[in-house]
Amino acid sequence: MARSLLISVVDDDVSVREALPDFLSTFGFTVRSFASAQEFLESALVDSTDCLVLDIAMPGMTGPELQSELKRIRKEIPIVFITAHADEATRLNVLEQGAVACLLKPFSEVELLDAIRRATDAE
Repeated sequence: MARSLLISVVDDDVSVREALPDFLSTFGFTVRSFASAQEFLESALVDSTDCLVLDIAMPGMTGPELQSELKRIRKEIPIVFITAHADEATRLNVLEQGAVACLLKPFSEVELLDAIRRATDAE
């Protein structure tokens, strides 16, 4: 049996950390949640994460800062950004830096699933 894809959700919003794993696991993904970028970086799951669902604005290290740090340490993880702030400059920047998508909260479940599938080439 093939290993299910690991999606790591990094968001300081507890409701997102609770809702997304429940939703994504119904599609066969393994999901782990982290309250901060630092918590994710310090976890043992950096090397096995197949896709990162990452909030842009968080206390401490922001989503774009985590994106830069992953590049610096040569960890190529596809990123789907999620954000409550409609900042077009930031959105364009994270996409230019290689993010698969940048979804504005509240996004639809279909949008999120589509972005994750594009990030992981999962059908």
